[in-house]
Amino acid sequence: MERLGTGIGWRPEIADAVERMPGIDWVEAVAENVCPGHLPKALERLRERGVTVVPHGVSLGLGGADRPDEGRLAALAERVEALGSPLVTEHIAFVRAGGALTASPRLEAGHLLPVPRTRDALDVLCENVRIAQESLPVPLAVENIAALISWPGEEMTEGQFLYELADRTGVRLLIDVANLHTNHVNRGEDPAKALSELPLEAIAYVHVAGGFERDGVWHDSHAHPVPRPVLDILTDLASRVSPPGVLLERDENFPEPAELERELGSIRRALETGAVERVKTQLLEEGSAAARRAKEGAGHDGGLLTDAGRTTETGAVGATRGAFDLPHPGARERVGLAQAALLSALVAGTPVPEGFDRVRVAVQARALAAKRADVVGKVAPELPVILGEDYRTAFLGYAQTHPMTDGYRRDALTFAEHLLSSGRPGDAQARRELREWWLERSGPSPRSRRPGHRLARATRRVLLRR
Repeated sequence: MERLGTGIGWRPEIADAVERMPGIDWVEAVAENVCPGHLPKALERLRERGVTVVPHGVSLGLGGADRPDEGRLAALAERVEALGSPLVTEHIAFVRAGGALTASPRLEAGHLLPVPRTRDALDVLCENVRIAQESLPVPLAVENIAALISWPGEEMTEGQFLYELADRTGVRLLIDVANLHTNHVNRGEDPAKALSELPLEAIAYVHVAGGFERDGVWHDSHAHPVPRPVLDILTDLASRVSPPGVLLERDENFPEPAELERELGSIRRALETGAVERVKTQLLEEGSAAARRAKEGAGHDGGLLTDAGRTTETGAVGATRGAFDLPHPGARERVGLAQAALLSALVAGTPVPEGFDRVRVAVQARALAAKRADVVGKVAPELPVILGEDYRTAFLGYAQTHPMTDGYRRDALTFAEHLLSSGRPGDAQARRELREWWLERSGPSPRSRRPGHRLARATRRVLLRR
């Protein structure tokens, strides 16, 4: 397993700070935000310095009922080649549901949603991972996700699910200790138990991130400092194994570079504390083993049993790795129907499927709508400028009756079209600007191919109007 060291999530907002930050061995970039033919200059300079760049996918949906999309796999492989990466990562999640498999409308979550820990879902996930592995030019690692909701009727713990996935496919694991903490708060799952059940030798690297708690629910925001419980889980993991790499994630609300460096320092100290505990444990185990061999040898004419004459528990790990069976007949359809029913309840207001916590599903639905509004505002920054303070209220109202079906860019256009068709916004000048914005992007030949100019023009008009 390649040693990566200490890294940080590369984001354009902190690109300059990351370049100057001491002790950064590698970075991780969101794959969908990287254009292979036009890499950011700051990212290219890091690569020239020998800093490893790992693409981190968020939209493949390996846990979905459908087989991975060939186009998305090809795009991910292209980014791996462009960045010269030693591995690529994705999530154990589903992000869309419905369609031909279930004869229902195709829906997009715009977010990572948990896979049910059932035999059917594991079979489907294993085949999807195999397909991805065959399509990608470097090893694949998959990440455990944070969740607000639990599936009814689950058959395995998270640790057992991840162990079987790695054992059956040989896939590497990206363990997010912040997500283990999230699932501890939200679903009552014990992080230490999950770590004890993992195939530690399969870990490719570790994510560390911050979040916040509200009304008894932990939100994995990636916009807050890393809390002590997350660092404690990292220490526990490091007391069991030396992770090849550890990375700090921060996606929003970026602090000053000095604060990021302090967080990296806390991560390094947590790793060091865990390493000390690991050495102590190893010494104790070696001492106990030596005493046991001496005792056994005394009863066998002074001869000692050698390691070659014993079978260790760890020796069995991975014994079936590479074994692979196709999903049971109907597994994809069963998983697809279950995921479509849940996603429809989350984004289309249909009844909550039986067995789910209705309150938690409502919390998740609000979180999805809020994230959707935030991302559309970033993808189409002219919209918040044109609509001003009314943007968020208008978008959340639109989202209640218009599930996302084709990504955020199409969502922005559909939102604008929805407002215009209903005679909004009420301000005539804003309505003209919104109509012009929509025409520039929805027509056969956009008036301007330079988004920066369009945003500047829209901003200037709004400022003049005020």
